[in-house]
Amino acid sequence: MDAGTLFGRSISFPPRLVDGRLAWSVGEANVRESIQIILLTELGERLRLPTFGGGLHEFLFEPNTVTTHQLIADRITQAVTQWEPRVVIEAVLVEADARDPQAAIATLTYKLVATQARERVQLNVAVGQ
Repeated sequence: MDAGTLFGRSISFPPRLVDGRLAWSVGEANVRESIQIILLTELGERLRLPTFGGGLHEFLFEPNTVTTHQLIADRITQAVTQWEPRVVIEAVLVEADARDPQAAIATLTYKLVATQARERVQLNVAVGQ
């Protein structure tokens, strides 16, 4: 079975052109991009799916503390569990960005259900000071 059959296929994220055509995302990359879409989408942003997304911009004015980091981790866990059935979350670690006092770095470690391969996604989350 090929990766497209196991994990699906969709337009790449972010959308881009290759040889004048839209690029496609297949396999493990498709899952990784799906997680990024979930986490970067704000709640209510999709009209027909108002509960879709991570809602991480909500933390923009929260202090960059351990408590806020745990709230971010909980939100990431909830959103990915709800919207990405192709993965099982192993860990979500959120830490202050040493280079930017107004950012936290979230690292999501997960296993692909179909292959049990371990993958990781990392993103910056804007927070207050």
